[in-house]
Amino acid sequence: MSIGNKIAWDDTVLPFQLDRTDMRGRVARLDGVLSGVLKQHEYPEPVEALVAEMALLTALIGQTIDLRWKLSLQVQTKGAVRMIATDYYAADKEGEPARIRAYASFDADRLTKDAPFKQLGEGYFAILIDQGNGTKPYQGITGLTGDSLAECATAYFDQSEQLPTRFSLSFGKSQEPGVPEHWRAGGIMLQHMPKASPLMKGAENVKAVAEATSAETEENWNRVNFHLDTVEELEMIGPNVTPTQLLLRLFHEKEPRVFDAQQVKFGCTCSEDRVRQSLSIYSAKDIKTMTTEEGTVTADCQFCSKHYVLDPKTVGFEAKNDGA
Repeated sequence: MSIGNKIAWDDTVLPFQLDRTDMRGRVARLDGVLSGVLKQHEYPEPVEALVAEMALLTALIGQTIDLRWKLSLQVQTKGAVRMIATDYYAADKEGEPARIRAYASFDADRLTKDAPFKQLGEGYFAILIDQGNGTKPYQGITGLTGDSLAECATAYFDQSEQLPTRFSLSFGKSQEPGVPEHWRAGGIMLQHMPKASPLMKGAENVKAVAEATSAETEENWNRVNFHLDTVEELEMIGPNVTPTQLLLRLFHEKEPRVFDAQQVKFGCTCSEDRVRQSLSIYSAKDIKTMTTEEGTVTADCQFCSKHYVLDPKTVGFEAKNDGA
C-alpha cells in the first residue's frame, strides 16, 4: 500500500516502518469494534473508558505478533474495577478481519469520581499468547504502574521484552453532528526493532561503533517521541485525518513506509458446543445442583451476554444426549 492510498480506516490497524531509523509501529482506529464490545453491557462511563483503552491496546499489540490463534490482555485488581479481559483472535484466512472481544467486572458502589485508572487500585497487568493446540501458552505479568493502562503496557515491554516501546492513545465519545453519540478510539504504538550485532573484522572497533550506534539510536528515539508528543486527539481518532496523513505529518523526516492494514471487528467465540464442553467435567449430581426451577441449565457469556438454555439430561459426562 502506498502512503497516499485511500481506504476506510475505521476498525483497522496499519503497520508502518520508519525507514531512516530502526523503528516500527502500528496505527489503530476503532469505532464499530467498541460499539460491538460496549453495547453488550451497561457499564458506567469510567468502566467504558477502561474497556475502550484496553481494547485499543489489544488491537495494537495483537497485530505486532505472528499470531496463529489468540492474544489476551488481562487486568486483575483489588479496586472498584476488579477485572478487565480482552481477546484478540488472529484472522482465520488472509484478507479476513481479526476479532476482538472484551468485558469488565466491577463493584458499582465502590466507583468514585476519580479518573478511570484510579478505579483499579493495586493489581497486575498480564499479556497471554496462545498459539493453539500443541503449543504451550506464554504469560507475562507486570504490576499496575503510572497513570494509564498504556503506561502498564509500556512497562511490560520494557521489562519482559526489553524493547523501548511507546503508546500514544486517544479515546472518548464522539459528538459528530447528526451522528448518535458513540465511543471512538485511535492510537499509535512505536517500538524499536530488535537490533543485530554489527559484523566487524577489527575487535578494537567494536566499542567505538557500539557507542556511536547507541548515541544515534537514542537521538532518533528522542526525536521521534518529540514529534509524537505533538499529536492531537482529533488527529488520532479521525475520521478527518487518515493514518497515512498522520504518519507523514509526524514522521516525514524518517520516511514512513506502510504495509497492508489489518481489519478488525467485534467477535465472540462462544457457542453451545463450547458450553457443553465446559460442563462435560460435571457428574449428573453436579448438574442437578445447577438446574433451575424451570428444569434447565443456563449459561451466560461474559463477553457478548449471549444466554444459553440447555436440557440438564444432555450435559455432563453422564449425559444421555440421544444425538443432541
